[in-house]
Amino acid sequence: MNAVTAIDTGSERIPAPVALCPVAAETQVEVMALPSPDSAFADAWDALARDAAEPDVFAERWFAEASRHLLPPGVRQLAVHRNGQLIGLMPVIPATRYGRIPLRHTENWAHYHRFLGAPLLRRGHETEAWRALLTALDSDPAAGALLHVSGLVEQGPVHRGLIAAAQSLDRPCDAVHRIERAMLATKLSPAAYYAATVRKKKRKELGRLRTRLLEQGPVETRRLGPDDAVGDWIEDFLTLERAGWKGAAGSALACTPETAAFFRDVVTGAHAADKLDIVRIDLNGVAIAMLVNLLAPPGAFSFKTAFDERLSRFSPGVLLQIDNLQLLARGDIGWMDSCAVENHPMINSLWGERRAIVRVSVPLAGAHRRALFTAARSLERAAAAVRALRNRPVPAVESDA
Repeated sequence: MNAVTAIDTGSERIPAPVALCPVAAETQVEVMALPSPDSAFADAWDALARDAAEPDVFAERWFAEASRHLLPPGVRQLAVHRNGQLIGLMPVIPATRYGRIPLRHTENWAHYHRFLGAPLLRRGHETEAWRALLTALDSDPAAGALLHVSGLVEQGPVHRGLIAAAQSLDRPCDAVHRIERAMLATKLSPAAYYAATVRKKKRKELGRLRTRLLEQGPVETRRLGPDDAVGDWIEDFLTLERAGWKGAAGSALACTPETAAFFRDVVTGAHAADKLDIVRIDLNGVAIAMLVNLLAPPGAFSFKTAFDERLSRFSPGVLLQIDNLQLLARGDIGWMDSCAVENHPMINSLWGERRAIVRVSVPLAGAHRRALFTAARSLERAAAAVRALRNRPVPAVESDA
């Protein structure tokens, strides 16, 4: 982007938050470090989240501030202003490989525990904000050949805004990868949804498992309430998760100081912002299953879950998901994103809806950049065709016998 004063982050130098890159008479793109640099900008960020084009807790300030524990070198925050109002925010990072292809480009920054990657855009300004972001990256020689954005809700307002912005700049906007994950979206009551979505035979089996669990001692399902100490619930979750296979594999949140601090800050930040819901099942007064939800009415996100694997014969994690349906009774939550992997057998059997998430690539301005983009996409398509050919079912051969 334009040459600006730099600030020292300890490991590198990045553009200072005082520099603005003009992209239109009334629109500017500001380059800054993460997290928010001052209280005034923090207030503007919170105001943007309240008027966002689509609910996304992972783009809100408290989540981004918690993510500082996982921040790699090179991340910049691009802030789009229109007539002094913040209309867009996107963290980006330079990349040198596009899949397996050596190609310098720019990506949105989204770590492993961030289950969407979309920028935070103001409602009604989606196309304008995207156009400003693309135009600003166009003017940056270090931005590489293209912008690659992962974690977009397919055909949501943010995705549609990017398609429209790319079209207005006469560029392709290619969805290069797509998954579907379980989603809960209904106007039914918790009981009605459960009856309509889960087969009768499975409901009967789960009822039997709950009865067997009750035989082990006092069982109680609890939701975090105003009188509960959120810090205690945080530590209970970290202990429960680390006791299972994730702890043995070294991937539990409590296994590293960085991820443990990240989780503590996410939960306390969500709690302070009134965006937190935790539900748990206790046996003999000890947590055997816990689920952390992050709220963004009218939606919600299942963020993290854990259960006591010694009691897996009772399926406490599944029973907890059934109890979690009571979130629908709040009245302000009509859908929940599972944030699960595609085709997850447990949650797919309980939730009937699906949410499509895509990765999108858009070339930046210039004939050389367009040529590199075209070449990279041709290689991607060829690789996809080879994979499809390899995975094609082999037709059965009829026997003469």
